[in-house]
Amino acid sequence: MLEALLAPYHSVADLMNAGGPLVAWIFISGMAMWGLIFERWWFFKKELPQMVDAMQDTWKQRKEHASWAAHQIRRAMVSRLNSEMSYNMPTLKVLVPLCPLLGLVGTVTGMLEVFDSMAILGSADARTMASGVSKAMNCTMTGLAISVSGMYPLFHFQSLVRKQTELLADQFKF
Repeated sequence: MLEALLAPYHSVADLMNAGGPLVAWIFISGMAMWGLIFERWWFFKKELPQMVDAMQDTWKQRKEHASWAAHQIRRAMVSRLNSEMSYNMPTLKVLVPLCPLLGLVGTVTGMLEVFDSMAILGSADARTMASGVSKAMNCTMTGLAISVSGMYPLFHFQSLVRKQTELLADQFKF
């Protein structure tokens, strides 16, 4: 039972050993990315509804809604909610494409190892080239896999921010 629970850990450790130190950086970036994804998910499910209710109560308590000042207050409320919804999105937009770029750096370093081994031995022996190519492919695969796993949540949150902003603007009635 314990061995079955530790199997994912051993797989990740084997991948890090096979891919070199950049795989660890890719995993750290992926963990940060998924931490932000879970934070945004929590915000949209738990915190945003409470904030919207509080803002709507504040808006409904106003006596007049038609003046220029009321329009500016409404605009500020929607803008404040939009900025809260967009919080951490720039960081998430950086982390998603960062993982394949780190994988590319790992690919280049792996291929440099291949060329170094060829230069040292003076021939293209398949056995000496295999470890460098393996390191290169492991970095590429890890970076792409983690990046692809974060693409849909990023797109989902971006479209959710746009949609919620429009809905909120409609909810604050004049």
